[in-house]
Amino acid sequence: MGEAVRVVSFGCRLNVYESEAIKRQAEAAGHRDLIVVNTCAVTAEATRQARQSIRRLGRENPDARIVVTGCAAQVEPGRFAGMPEVALVLGNHEKMQPQSWRALAASNSFSADFGLAASEKVQLSDIMAVRDTALHMLDAFENHTRAFVQVQNGCDHRCTFCIIPFGRGNSRSAPMGAVVEQVRQLAAHGAREVVLTGVDMTGYGRDLPGAPTLGLLVQAILRHVPDLPRLRLSSIDAVEADDALRDAIAGEARLMPHLHLSLQSGDDLILKRMKRRHTRADAIRFCSEMRQVRPDMVFGADIIAGFPTEDEAAFQRSADLIAECGLTHLHVFPFSPRVGTPAARMPQLPTQVIAERARRLRQAGEAAYKAHLAGQVGRTLSVLTERGNVGRTEGFAPVRFAGGVQPGLLLPVAITGEDGARLLAA
Repeated sequence: MGEAVRVVSFGCRLNVYESEAIKRQAEAAGHRDLIVVNTCAVTAEATRQARQSIRRLGRENPDARIVVTGCAAQVEPGRFAGMPEVALVLGNHEKMQPQSWRALAASNSFSADFGLAASEKVQLSDIMAVRDTALHMLDAFENHTRAFVQVQNGCDHRCTFCIIPFGRGNSRSAPMGAVVEQVRQLAAHGAREVVLTGVDMTGYGRDLPGAPTLGLLVQAILRHVPDLPRLRLSSIDAVEADDALRDAIAGEARLMPHLHLSLQSGDDLILKRMKRRHTRADAIRFCSEMRQVRPDMVFGADIIAGFPTEDEAAFQRSADLIAECGLTHLHVFPFSPRVGTPAARMPQLPTQVIAERARRLRQAGEAAYKAHLAGQVGRTLSVLTERGNVGRTEGFAPVRFAGGVQPGLLLPVAITGEDGARLLAA
């Protein structure tokens, strides 16, 4: 296998963060020939891909033990436990506890040959009973020039299409002081960019004493860690952006001008049926207001194609959001019914209609992205260099360098062209 512990991660940036913590904890516990598959449950396709990967990993690594964890494992433990390649299914809470990996390393049954019944392979607790979010100190990330810090986990909302709250539990936040201290240590160890991650980022702080907000957390990090050049946010719910966050976007140059928005649809009736908390007008207004105070702001968004009852007019209103919000980084999800969610019981669209609408959305998103890249040509942009002679602008556009460049540098870079996927630098 090459590595004592290998972690295969699916899904969101939070999983990237957690996978690195898992790898370090499992290595510290002394595991050998271990593969951990950190799954995603956001769509049925994500679960299918995880199962396919597990089967392939089992064929290619017959002597390794495969542990499956993550949201799909939490929601459907039996499906994974029934796979002959899987040695253990570990819950989303358990996977982040060092004692889980220590106990596993000391377990004779885990080290023994395969043969456990599926019911004996499952170790997970009631995720809804978990009330804390532990910070895991990661000084650096292998193969990453930026660091991720988990500030929040779980979600209190119940969007009708979403299974994630049942995989992650209720919303819970890391204390503000602990987050600031972790970012300070990361900056002291040379981190040039820190990305704050969570499941429902704008839900940050509601469970903490005094109910601090995400905006107040951002301001505290920038105030108390002056040596950090870049702070970036992962996906947010725009309608829940607090005044302090809006002020930080407007006035803090070190907060990167790139936001990924959880929009999901551009049609008000569909948004209502999704049980979302914003309207079409809310989304357009937020993007407009943020661009007025931060003209270089770049927006990405999640949009679902083919939600139950979506007609052509409703779909077109979603497609129109690309131009009306100025979206340049689009994540398109063909609707996928998840068992146990209200949307799975709604009248479903034909799969070919869903696929066609997803294709059209992706096509429009690609055109907007390419136009965005073309608009950067001839400019000089600040780029954080990464391994492989590439880097990222403040607006998160990838940059390819013609020659070798040392990773981890912040450089002013003249953009000489683009290839449809990346910006090009001399």
